[in-house]
Amino acid sequence: MTSITSVELNYLVFRYLQESGFTHSAFTLGYEAGINKCTIAGNLIPPGALITFVQKGLQYLEMEANMSNNDVEMDEDFSFLQPLDIITKDVNQLRQMIEEKRKNIQKDKDKDKEKNKDKDKNKDREVDREHEAERGRVREKERHEKEEREKEREKAESNKEPEKQPEELADGDMVMDQEDKDAIGHEENGTSIGQEPMDIATASTQASQEACEIPGSDVTILEGHTSEVCACAWSPTGSLLASGSGDSTARIWTIADGLCKSGAQNSPLNVLVLKHVKGRTNEKSKDVTTLDWNGEGSLLATGSYDGQARIWTTNGELRSTLSKHKGPIFSLKWNKKGDYLLTGSFDKTAIVWDVKAEEWKQQFEFHTGPTLDVDWCNNVSFATSSTDHMIYVCKIGEIHPIKTFAGHQGEVNCVKWDPTGSLLASCSDDITAKIWCMKQDKYVHDLREHSKEIYAIRWSPTGPGTNNPNQQLILASASFDSTVKLWDVELGKLLYSLNGHKDPVYSVAFSPNGEYLASGSLDKSMHIWSLKDGKIVKTYTGNGGIFEVCWNKEGDKLAACFANNTLCVLDFRM
Repeated sequence: MTSITSVELNYLVFRYLQESGFTHSAFTLGYEAGINKCTIAGNLIPPGALITFVQKGLQYLEMEANMSNNDVEMDEDFSFLQPLDIITKDVNQLRQMIEEKRKNIQKDKDKDKEKNKDKDKNKDREVDREHEAERGRVREKERHEKEEREKEREKAESNKEPEKQPEELADGDMVMDQEDKDAIGHEENGTSIGQEPMDIATASTQASQEACEIPGSDVTILEGHTSEVCACAWSPTGSLLASGSGDSTARIWTIADGLCKSGAQNSPLNVLVLKHVKGRTNEKSKDVTTLDWNGEGSLLATGSYDGQARIWTTNGELRSTLSKHKGPIFSLKWNKKGDYLLTGSFDKTAIVWDVKAEEWKQQFEFHTGPTLDVDWCNNVSFATSSTDHMIYVCKIGEIHPIKTFAGHQGEVNCVKWDPTGSLLASCSDDITAKIWCMKQDKYVHDLREHSKEIYAIRWSPTGPGTNNPNQQLILASASFDSTVKLWDVELGKLLYSLNGHKDPVYSVAFSPNGEYLASGSLDKSMHIWSLKDGKIVKTYTGNGGIFEVCWNKEGDKLAACFANNTLCVLDFRM
């Protein structure tokens, strides 16, 4: 029987960790198991392969037990079900295979039985004759008893005649009662206040969902990547969309202004391919893990599994390669001025790069675990978060953190400064989000309404210091519990729990006007929520889990990147 190799099993576990959101665990396994050296083409492995493999193993065991416990004797070692059958066929197909095998075995037994039939025929005839004689005696007895009953009925005929009419009337009344009941039942059904409105409500709900669904004519599918697309970002100044993938490339797509054209848009004229490796693609050490545009929209920075940051022009030219990290880059951000680039890595450090000089300016080595996220507070100071549960606020030129925030009990997945740079939000595997202030060491608010790990947080572009100063500042959190929650920042209270997804939510993004929130989930759907009432106003379902969603600067287009190697650009208009 075919067996699975340790290399193949390691790769399945690696993919399972990636798909489940355990990104740094996946990187650790990838390093220790040498995943980047294996020859398995990642784009050929379907999502959920490990789970499928385990489920098929259970089915195999179930089928094997089923075969060995039935009344069919089996000398074979279940050899008619091969491992490939277990992987590729569902349980019904396997049962059909077993049923055919049983039939073949049963046919062999039937042939042996035929040989013994002739011997049994004579015995059967004798038994039949005995049964016939017995049946004759029974019939004779029944005929005699029938004659006796007939005589008694004739004697009583005159006495039964007067009672016959009332009996017939009673039968008539009973029929009439039943007819009346049926008629009443039909009338009740006709005037029921439960059935008709229920049907109307169901139809109304379906119509509402259909009305919310973004039509295919408003969707452009961008094809070209050969592995999952894990990051996307619109240029802040133009109609360029950047994407990063596990196929060792980033791409810059030129998206035409106006309405989308339905169907695929993969013409070489509107996409630039930024290759991170020469030769074959799908080399796992070159995965593009993160990307970010500078404020002018003139340069794109990408971070890769190989620990290098790269800076590209809008023409697709590689301008700089920044090498100092000793592990994958998890997060990468430009400062507002655009003279520094900040990177956070698996190697536990954060580095500030002088973009013009194309060299590192300062490396910050405070964390005791991989650095998971970084975010600028202003042009010279920033926050970092890590698997070590800690958050540090650092400043260029300072050799120690200018602030330390301790309070999380799990890995801190994300940190984000509010629009004014005065409040810092964080979220963690400890199922909490927290809001911090530089004026105090302890958190300002401890947000505890989620039931599973919180993967992402975002501030609304509203309140003081934004283009929407008269709107309330809101924090959104996205969790593996399949919900998105909106928080009142001043009170630290829950405003809305958005419960439309069925699987973990990986990404949330506010519209530029602060009126809508987009959320993307592993359930393959993207929902757009109104912040006025917390309800879905638009929805789109693709063909793979969604890793990131983002709005263009005008707020009339949304991009989403999928696990099935595609991106989608959607027109948004109310």
